[in-house]
Amino acid sequence: MDGKGNSKSAGEMLGDAERTRFADLLLAVAELQDRDAFAELFAYYAPRVKSYLLRLGADSALAEEIAQDVMVTVWRKAGLFDRAQASVSTWIFRIARNRRIDLFRRSKRPELDPEEEMILPSGVEAPDARIEAMETEARVRAAMKDLPEEQVLLLKLAFYEGLSHSEIAARLGAPLGTVKSRIRLAFAKMKVRLGDE
Repeated sequence: MDGKGNSKSAGEMLGDAERTRFADLLLAVAELQDRDAFAELFAYYAPRVKSYLLRLGADSALAEEIAQDVMVTVWRKAGLFDRAQASVSTWIFRIARNRRIDLFRRSKRPELDPEEEMILPSGVEAPDARIEAMETEARVRAAMKDLPEEQVLLLKLAFYEGLSHSEIAARLGAPLGTVKSRIRLAFAKMKVRLGDE
């Protein structure tokens, strides 16, 4: 608390040396998957994130669950942190705030109109359209079998799991440029293979 009774955020209480140290630790997590660095970040930030969530009105169990989820996100997405854009504290507390907002929105689901066009089932698919879709799917799967396993993994993460290139890079611990170029290469090989048939 300052003299006026206002509480300061974790980032405001840190000195320049500590802010630099936390940024270095997060960089070690991003580049090396350094578990010791993450453990230090976790020990410092997890309780503070939980306290922040409690102050925002979450009960203890929910605050604990969100704090754990936030720290897992920090581990998985450390490669997205940019020390030139924000401090580690700002970045982590932004993740916590966004996660809390997401949970709040999910709990406030609007009632659905049963006649809403968006939720009505689509019409019956024409048999020839279904056969054509199945044939295309079979051709794509066959073409993917000719790709190196690494490129298949990248395509699955991008298209089956819907991850962005940045998220794929963070998950695999690979440079973003490498991920983009390997996906482009996989596309080029698929295009050649599918064009031949």
